[in-house]
Amino acid sequence: MDLEEAKEFKERCTQCAAVSWGLTDEGKYYCTSCHNVTERSKEVINTGDIPNTKIQAINRGLKRKRKFEKGWDWYVCEGFQQILYQQAEALKTLGVGPELKNEVLHNFWKRYLQKSKQAYCKNPVNTSKRKAMVLEDNPSHSDWDSEPDLLSDFSCPSFVESGTDSKPDGHTQKPFPISRTSQSETASICSGSLDGVTYSLQKEKGIVKMTVPRTLALCYLSLLWQRETITLSDLLRFVEEGHIPYIHAFQRFPEEMKLYGRDKGIFAIESWPTYEDIYKKTIEIAKFLDLPRFPDITEDCYLHPNILCMKYLMEVNLPDEMNDLTCQVVKMTGIGEVDFLTFDPIAKMAKTVKYDVQAVAVIVVVLKLLFLLDDNLEWTLSNIAEKYNEKNKEDKPWFDFRKWYQVMKRSIDEKKQKWEEARAKYLWKREKPLYHSSIDKAVVYKRREMVVNLQKQFSTLVDSVPTVEKKRPSSFQFNWTEGDSTRTCFHGHGLQGILKKKGQSLTTKNSLYWLSTQKFCRSYCKHVTTYEESNFSRSYQFIINLFSFLLRIKTSSLHEEVSLIEKRLFKAKYSKTKKKSRSRKRRK
Repeated sequence: MDLEEAKEFKERCTQCAAVSWGLTDEGKYYCTSCHNVTERSKEVINTGDIPNTKIQAINRGLKRKRKFEKGWDWYVCEGFQQILYQQAEALKTLGVGPELKNEVLHNFWKRYLQKSKQAYCKNPVNTSKRKAMVLEDNPSHSDWDSEPDLLSDFSCPSFVESGTDSKPDGHTQKPFPISRTSQSETASICSGSLDGVTYSLQKEKGIVKMTVPRTLALCYLSLLWQRETITLSDLLRFVEEGHIPYIHAFQRFPEEMKLYGRDKGIFAIESWPTYEDIYKKTIEIAKFLDLPRFPDITEDCYLHPNILCMKYLMEVNLPDEMNDLTCQVVKMTGIGEVDFLTFDPIAKMAKTVKYDVQAVAVIVVVLKLLFLLDDNLEWTLSNIAEKYNEKNKEDKPWFDFRKWYQVMKRSIDEKKQKWEEARAKYLWKREKPLYHSSIDKAVVYKRREMVVNLQKQFSTLVDSVPTVEKKRPSSFQFNWTEGDSTRTCFHGHGLQGILKKKGQSLTTKNSLYWLSTQKFCRSYCKHVTTYEESNFSRSYQFIINLFSFLLRIKTSSLHEEVSLIEKRLFKAKYSKTKKKSRSRKRRK
């Protein structure tokens, strides 16, 4: 923009009455005081005598717009298709098999379009403004080949209903090719997409509207179907670290897909996804799609609690010998059974297991069995282990809870600080700003340009360049190695000071146990248990906070899962408390 070239324009601004004009990139005048953009543009009568160096600046009003300046016609579901494609490609980069994108996610998305009546049915809802290409017998559509082909021609007999309305057309080729018709003919003035306004207002009962968080739920469903080695907490952590597109996913849309107005509320995300929210949306979408029972989770699957417990024991630097105890708890509680672990959306009580939360809950229960975690016994056992290790330095060291606590607290505090700093430094501003209407485009881009220039100037002054360090993706957040002088590795430490022989088996020296929840809420209550830190020991609080941060979940959610494991493990104790409460009521 050039203020010198706009000096000849002497009219007053209709908004603020000021006479201070600049030129936009399109050659239109805008008020530098209130940023009001007029329809008047600079006219050039004769450019023959103007030097070549000035033509670029003066001739802005005569420039022809690029062929995609007005954009293509596209629907909201095509935008979500782009996001799903990006996420599937990112998962593929992380090591997930290509069949997740080409087969599983493909089928789920195809099924969703069918169930929501957006495609693969006789009367799609989005055909009022342009006919959906999915219904046409158009075998040669070369333009679609250049776009991400998430929904290539593919048959999915397992998800096709018997009704005639839900059968995909046998001649269908490429679903939802983006039409190259100029957007000016059909698009709404309130959104870049054809159906942005109607989609944002849609509240049809029984239809689950697709949102950006629900694209993650679809991805997790696909991972669960494939029994991949990525849990829900891992998926959300990869999103947070920038390995999977989510917050600014719309910025990777093709240049021709213009977003503004109502599209902003649909595709712009301004908060991180939470575990509980994505978990609920996963069940919601699975039930909406009427998906069949998922493949069985057996003992050799990564999601089985025995394997996940081993993984998290390594993660938090606990002794390997504890794995035998976690396996015993899994067996006694029955949470390792195939029917318990396998997700079945069409069951009466459709719910999927929180595999990662359940595994760490088992570890918490084992720690309580060994150390009681009452701020007393764990320190007594630590004193015994410390004395033994001092006297027997060449033998296998006994596990020292106090020393482990000190190492883990220092490590988790450092990790938390880095995590909080990364969140505080996160740039929520988009490289491609969204605007409410095409009229506001020049103003929004001008403001964004000013912000970027100020950031560059400030970076130059402080002699630093704002760079965001992107971490390499890993299933582990902590790495523990033997022989590290700065951080002790406890994997090879023994539990001899905590266990005692009883016949041919080993039992814990500690014979006491306290229940995390004495009384459960009734079935119609929204929550199972309540968690207030002040009611529990500091050791228990530390363990709960440690694992909660590791999985990025609420402490109350983990406490609830621990209580449910205890309820299965100590059925007799809970049945006694129930009988006592009933007898007290009768006496009253």
